[in-house]
Amino acid sequence: MDALLTELRAVAEPTRLRLLALCARGAWCVSDLVAILGQSQPRLSRHLKLLVEAGLLVRTPEGANAWFQLAQDADLARQVLARLPEDDPLLAADRRAAARLAAERARAASDSFRRHGADWDEVGALGLPAAAIEAAIDAALPARIGRLLDIGCGTGGLLERLASRIDEGVGVDASRDMLALARTRLAERGLSHIAVRQADMYRLPIADGAFDAVTLQMVLHYAEDPAAALAEAARVLRPGGALVLIDLAPHARAELLGGAFAHRWPGFDDAAIAGWLGATGCVPARSATIEAALPVRVWVAERKTRPVVVATS
Repeated sequence: MDALLTELRAVAEPTRLRLLALCARGAWCVSDLVAILGQSQPRLSRHLKLLVEAGLLVRTPEGANAWFQLAQDADLARQVLARLPEDDPLLAADRRAAARLAAERARAASDSFRRHGADWDEVGALGLPAAAIEAAIDAALPARIGRLLDIGCGTGGLLERLASRIDEGVGVDASRDMLALARTRLAERGLSHIAVRQADMYRLPIADGAFDAVTLQMVLHYAEDPAAALAEAARVLRPGGALVLIDLAPHARAELLGGAFAHRWPGFDDAAIAGWLGATGCVPARSATIEAALPVRVWVAERKTRPVVVATS
């Protein structure tokens, strides 16, 4: 009863209701919320702290900022928000201000991409069959997924596409500009059960065994240490969970190693992947090739409870 009373007290205040309504539609940092609501940072910080302590919002630190989003198990908050009238003038004004701010954030991120020459899509630039890759990922994952982690999520395309199949999704990426675009994309589509955060794939801020499935799409060839990246991906995967890896097969395209593409590895063969996965406690279950000018390999592995010994010649 105490927990319920704490939640009821937390929602029973106009500003906190406005904050919950905003954070149910996407992730926002304090400076965003100050701009949208027109209230002082100390005041909003106090309200946010209370909502987090009540378990209604989740606070995710990212550099000097922290992002706030409705908690997955905040059922009481969702019931209260469902009773708020859509045409309430104050809430409607908040939504318009949030939409303007999200558009400005996306535009700034896009401008940064253009300035740094990162406004191109790697799959398209390499001439890879995007539809076939998407179909292979769809087939590799279970029909229904509890918690999914996408490492190197970029602008959130994979998470958006799988949104109807997952209970909760998290994307991590090193690029703040990509994450800004991802947050805008997810908020525009109302995908409040998906969150993104900035993180190093070698040091994920995630507990052991927290996810039912982990994906790495066209990420590993950028890694300085692929074995360490896969070990970290396996660490956050529950026993019995699926790790889906999509990357290039071995190739002789030397121009991809550096330059605009900046690849670290010229693709991967099955033996290397099997060895790295085995060391992490994952057993390769199946693999497939997507034929193209640059063949793409899809590896699916299952997490076991202990490292697997892989024979090498």
